[in-house]
Amino acid sequence: MPGSRSLAASTQAKVTWYARRLRSMGPREVADRALTVGATAARRVTGDHEPDDATLLGRADPDWAALLGDFRAGSARPVLLDRAGAAAVAAAHPEAVKELLAAADRVLEHRFTFFAHPEARYDGAIDWSYDPLADVRWPALPSHAINHRAGHGEPKWIWELNRLQHLPWLAQAWLFTGDERYGTEALDQLEAWIAANPPGRGIAWRGAFEVGVRAISVLVALQGLADHPALTPERYRRAVRMLAAGARRCWRDRSKHSSANNHLVGELAGLAAVGILLPELASSARWERDAVAALAVEARRQILPDGVGAEQAVGYQVFTAELLGVVALLRRLDPGHAPTAADGTLLAAIGRSAGHLADLVGTGDPTPRTGDDDEGFALRLDPAPTREVRPHLAFAAALTGLPAARRAGTGDLTSAWVAARLGTDTAGTTWEPGSAYAPDGGLAILRSGRRRVLVDVGPLGYLSIAAHGHADALAVGVAVDGHDLVGDPGTGSYFVHPDWRTAHRSTRAHPTVAVDDADQSVMGGPFLWTEHAAVAVHDVDLDTGRVDAEHDGYRRLEAPVVHRRVVHAPPDDDVVLVVDVLSPVGEGGEPVPAVRTTWPLHPDLSIDDSSDGTVVARRDGEPVLRIVTSASAPAAGWRLRGGDADAGDLGWWSERLEQRRPCWFVGAEVTPSRTEPVIVATLLVTGDAAGRPAPSPIVDPGRDGAVRVHWTGSSGPRATVVGAR
Repeated sequence: MPGSRSLAASTQAKVTWYARRLRSMGPREVADRALTVGATAARRVTGDHEPDDATLLGRADPDWAALLGDFRAGSARPVLLDRAGAAAVAAAHPEAVKELLAAADRVLEHRFTFFAHPEARYDGAIDWSYDPLADVRWPALPSHAINHRAGHGEPKWIWELNRLQHLPWLAQAWLFTGDERYGTEALDQLEAWIAANPPGRGIAWRGAFEVGVRAISVLVALQGLADHPALTPERYRRAVRMLAAGARRCWRDRSKHSSANNHLVGELAGLAAVGILLPELASSARWERDAVAALAVEARRQILPDGVGAEQAVGYQVFTAELLGVVALLRRLDPGHAPTAADGTLLAAIGRSAGHLADLVGTGDPTPRTGDDDEGFALRLDPAPTREVRPHLAFAAALTGLPAARRAGTGDLTSAWVAARLGTDTAGTTWEPGSAYAPDGGLAILRSGRRRVLVDVGPLGYLSIAAHGHADALAVGVAVDGHDLVGDPGTGSYFVHPDWRTAHRSTRAHPTVAVDDADQSVMGGPFLWTEHAAVAVHDVDLDTGRVDAEHDGYRRLEAPVVHRRVVHAPPDDDVVLVVDVLSPVGEGGEPVPAVRTTWPLHPDLSIDDSSDGTVVARRDGEPVLRIVTSASAPAAGWRLRGGDADAGDLGWWSERLEQRRPCWFVGAEVTPSRTEPVIVATLLVTGDAAGRPAPSPIVDPGRDGAVRVHWTGSSGPRATVVGAR
């Protein structure tokens, strides 16, 4: 029976995933998870006890009217949104305020847009468990009993709605205009949400991470609504109780061990925010102390010493840094807080992250789509649909004063509020970005004028599961004049399109080399890698524009291979040389399997064949890139474009989650017949030289174990040597 077969297949897939996930854990994690399962089972029987008001506040017969009065006055707590700040922000940023009001008006009409999905509208009251796009209502079960991977709908869409990050928009609109409709709508929505989502029940409470991110939104919105007449003591009580229940879950259910990535930072940031902004709670001081101490540890772990995010994903680096930034900001604004070493640790992590990101985007370069990006916001005051690097840098500049962040940042409402509160200046200054190398995160940035070449020599991702990494070791990206030419095609999808998810994480989707069309690392599930390719760097020379590294991901093949890549991007030349050497390992006598280079081209580029047999990429009819390839074994050019009959889910470029556009993938396929190393030399010709025929590079395997490539750049003949392994 089809239904039985489908259920059996689903069950088998689930069992397989759990087996793979178990193998990624250490003994301590297995033991901890067993205890968690037992505790969860016990709560199913006993229920999840919520303390009474006296216990919650540590005082008998608490006076909620007085507590609300303290909240309105900002007593013993930091204040981010208030009417005085709103006046300063509105005077300095009138256009941004107009955009915010337009977004708030859409929320008044219950219109929401998340990721690249079309707009959804609730005609009546918002049903917080209903996804109108998928026509799916998530069950009103205990949250731990809901399987969000079961294919009932798009869990990220419903989670995004339930993060309530639109409430700060309504709160700001109230402060900017004095129009009570905005505040009334915000408080009515919050009241309805609390009634529909009791602690621990429903999809909105599925995971402490969602709880933590939501807490920040609700707390900041409540501050902006503090003087609204619809905020009554009883409403304040219900909101505080909900936030306190969430804080307990953020700590109890926090991510640990191999899952302790940005989720843990979100959980701790939410816990810290509750502790800082609701000092009347009996546990607030302990929550803040424990959360900040743990955040300081994660700041050192998840923002590497060179400023790269440990998850090897630019979007998650921004998100993680901003979560740290929210906590650092609240502590700086707290009138009773004396700076501690932990504060310095948080600010240092934000600063080194901002320094690296400024190096990465320079004065006009596009943001790379390295690794996953689910468009997460930590503090969503601006209505922009995505959180981009440059506004994030303005936020970092307002918080830290870092000159690099000021130079590369672009202000928005979030940075405007922070600057207004701290009295900092985020105005940019003139600078000329140069080349840079981040040895801990493994990224080389090679610049020449308006050309930026990126070479990924970093690890797959963070921790044993590397959840948000892609199989892109030794990938090369090229951008010129602020436009991507060759790059990472992005994330694709998380849950809606599993085939997109697989394709966009694969080696064949990235500007590197696939051997036998295999991935460098082994996928164990949508957010799990079971085997990780390891990169070894031989040399990085920024002055000459040379990077030399190799990875071991193909040692696991039946005919094992090591892939070594040398990228030579001379600062005084329009031509970039990429040399790939695929060397057999051991004495098995097997030829190297089929080798495929891939160059994903931006969707705005068209391609044609030049008279010299090379591929020319054009933007608006003008040549911007010429690709010339030679090899030591028989080679043939290949190409595909998304939507072609034989393309499958390759040949697509994803600029937003759940969106993709067709683009060209081009490259060379080499079919070795001997046991010698396979050498592929590729010229990426940019600038004016892209419009002229280019001589093919000459590959000389040599007899001394070294590979020599003779090539012609825009400034004349050159030679590049790849040393013997």
